[in-house]
Amino acid sequence: MKTLPVTVIISTYNSEDWLAKVLEGYSFQTYENFEVIVADDGSGDQTKVLIDQFSKDYPVSLRHIWHEDRGYRRQRILNKAIIAAENPYILFTDGDCIPRADFVEVHVRYAEKGYFLSGGYCKLSMPMSEAITASDIGAANCFKPSWLSSIGPLGWKQTLKLSVGHAFGKLLDAITPTGATFNNCNSSAWKDDLLAINGYDERMRYGGPDRELGERLVNLGIKTKQIRYRAICLHLDHARGYKTKESLERNLSIRKKTKSEKIIQTPYGIAQSVED
Repeated sequence: MKTLPVTVIISTYNSEDWLAKVLEGYSFQTYENFEVIVADDGSGDQTKVLIDQFSKDYPVSLRHIWHEDRGYRRQRILNKAIIAAENPYILFTDGDCIPRADFVEVHVRYAEKGYFLSGGYCKLSMPMSEAITASDIGAANCFKPSWLSSIGPLGWKQTLKLSVGHAFGKLLDAITPTGATFNNCNSSAWKDDLLAINGYDERMRYGGPDRELGERLVNLGIKTKQIRYRAICLHLDHARGYKTKESLERNLSIRKKTKSEKIIQTPYGIAQSVED
């Protein structure tokens, strides 16, 4: 197993119950050469208290990067986290996605210069999301289809993702019709490549900013690698009050221009960010 220092960036906003479960997941990883940065888009004091509690005996470095709540500014706090990352390889995920114990290890195994990795998630219902405890994460119960099915119906796609071994997962990743896009919950890339494209486009709101970043990586010449059946995380259920028709339309317009003009560097990214 190769050794590659990794920075895991977890985005969050006022979701302490889910974030606690996610941080539990990263405390049980089989791979240990990584740090965790929680990129916080303006949460209240409870999130800081939670992270401080975990930090006391967390197995890896755990940092909290926060800015004031001025509405949806997720892309800006992610850019700040990219700058702050101390390691050459960055794994992006969300504060509602619990990683399986081999999650970071899988990303490291398939990390390769000239590529970014594209994973997916297993979507859970609210009863399942609420039922998972810290002990269930430590014992890996929540990654067993039989355990989840005892709480409620589990779709066949989710069952498949959680059941396949490495070899079969590699085959499924090779034949899946799903594109290897850059996804907010489960993707990784080299920090140098992210800096070369100027990070996230801070104009964008909910609905596609991660894919747009991936599209600019492709314009840079970076290739994609699919690991959706090998890098497994559980997506906890939640409302999406920040999803609006206006934000989706604006983001689609930006992505269309990125593709048609083969834009590599966003003019609204890391270099243009101003301090709060």
